[in-house]
Amino acid sequence: MSQPRQNAPQQAQPAFRPRGRGPGGPMAGPVEKAKDFKGTLRQLANYLKPFKVRIIISLIFAVVSTILAVISPAVLGQAVTVVFDGSTSRMGGGPGVDFDMLVPIIIFLAVLYVLSSIFTLFQGAIIAGVSQRVSYNLRTKFYAKINKLPLGYFDNIPHGDVLSRMTNDIDLMGDSLGQSLTALITSAITLVGAIAMMLVISVPMTGVALLVLPLSLVIVMFIVKKSQKFFRSQQKYLGAVNGQIEEVFAGHLVVKAFNAEEKVTKNFDKDNDVLYASAWKANFVSTLIFPLMFFVGNVGYVAVAVLGAYLAIQGALAVGAILAFVQYSRRITDPINMLAQISNVLQSTVAAAERVFEFLNQEEEQPDEENTTDPDIIEGRVGFEQVKFGYTADKPVIHNFSADIKQGQRTAIVGPTGAGKTTIVKLLMRYYDIDEGQISLDGHSITDFKRDDLRGMIAMVLQDTWLFNGTIMENIRYGRLDATDDEVIEAAKAAHAHHFIMALPGGYDMEINEEANNISQGQKQLLTIARAILSNPKILILDEATSSVDTRTEQLIQKAMDSLMQGRTSFIIAHRLSTIRHADLILVMKDGDIAEQGTHQELLSRNGFYSELYNAQFEG
Repeated sequence: MSQPRQNAPQQAQPAFRPRGRGPGGPMAGPVEKAKDFKGTLRQLANYLKPFKVRIIISLIFAVVSTILAVISPAVLGQAVTVVFDGSTSRMGGGPGVDFDMLVPIIIFLAVLYVLSSIFTLFQGAIIAGVSQRVSYNLRTKFYAKINKLPLGYFDNIPHGDVLSRMTNDIDLMGDSLGQSLTALITSAITLVGAIAMMLVISVPMTGVALLVLPLSLVIVMFIVKKSQKFFRSQQKYLGAVNGQIEEVFAGHLVVKAFNAEEKVTKNFDKDNDVLYASAWKANFVSTLIFPLMFFVGNVGYVAVAVLGAYLAIQGALAVGAILAFVQYSRRITDPINMLAQISNVLQSTVAAAERVFEFLNQEEEQPDEENTTDPDIIEGRVGFEQVKFGYTADKPVIHNFSADIKQGQRTAIVGPTGAGKTTIVKLLMRYYDIDEGQISLDGHSITDFKRDDLRGMIAMVLQDTWLFNGTIMENIRYGRLDATDDEVIEAAKAAHAHHFIMALPGGYDMEINEEANNISQGQKQLLTIARAILSNPKILILDEATSSVDTRTEQLIQKAMDSLMQGRTSFIIAHRLSTIRHADLILVMKDGDIAEQGTHQELLSRNGFYSELYNAQFEG
């Protein structure tokens, strides 16, 4: 007689699905395997250590819940035996079903179900709290790590990939790690418990049922091995597709302006086709587990049913015991299926964790010296002594740069594109550490200062403006966070930004959107200059600070800059040589070195490289 499968309460199992990782730029080539599976697991274990007690409690709850679920089919079998024997007795003229025996069994069964559900509920709540706290800690550490890494690291990795590691990969770890641990324990206990109960019921039937286990394990291991490489490929190309989407949306106006929609669509379709193929193969191969295991399970089920019927006819086994055994025989395949899923999820989780830990383990900036120089004693003299630097070791950008900038001097740095002008000021700010030579402030090496103190003495206005989502008041106050509203307004007036700010809806309380495209490029430039004025620096760096404003506004800003630079050491990087004619010193750079230096008139009189640059701009 075919018996329905009893759905006794079990540990709730998640639908394991590896998440796609975010932008990472176009990727091609062979699928990479995990570099250090065991090492990554050890690092994961270290992050779980603070929650050891809660994890143990959660696992105890999972164990108890699973044991109760394993016992319930045997109790149900007893109830069925009582009903069956009573029905048979009534057909023979006997007293019928013994309800005095049946009711306690049913009550006990209900208690088992309720307790199993309660333990499962508490276990799920605890492990969810642990996994989310681990994700929280990782995100916090990841964000802090961003501020400790040298800028050179971000020159070699797409920003979208960093974002993907902080969001998608950490989320994947948090969502699946706790569930995987619980599912692993419950699956193992269910498998062992089911086999133990089967042995108690009938050793011969257990032997028949276990004949399918080796075949099941072979199938699972084969499919997991085949599907995992497709899952890795899916994750990789999902990153490529997301990277293209991010890039195209960021440059949407450029794509439109050059009618490049067809080209970017073709590039997207190319990677999307590869993603589709790898995702289809991954999901198809992984889903083969279920029909194959179902088939193998049914073969074992038929063998068990036939043998059970024979033993029942012989009177060697009660009907309820057969029902319980069938339940257990069906259950031994469930843990194997779940272990196969856990294997996939664990691989995906470790792959995500590997990317996260790879970032967290990156070498940080050299720590500041313990006995640092007091920034208050600095007046503003800057020295460059035989400075050599390259973004990569084999391609030097600055070859042998030496200059002595006096306190309060206005120094212009000019030269063709790629000469190293902006690189020099980045080295002064210690965004990068030099390869050879020394940069000093008032005779003190910049490595003798804390980076915070060094950069606090310097204000920088870049050619590429940066404003964040917030009010105009908040964006200007970014130059000095403890500044009052009146000080912010005074800085805006000095930068000749007050007039246009008051003309905007909301004035200083106007919200700049996320892309900062609700104000013009020139207005953004004025706000960044106001921010620099507010910081009241000892050293001022202007990198094409007036490149995005009209001629009239440039004249106003120039007056403000003259006032701001009074008494301060200033570096002015400019392509328009008309803006630096009144500089105290002009450094003319060519191929990473100083080709000439002097005042505007001195350089013109030499008829050298500067004269060529200047005349080329004004020969019309």
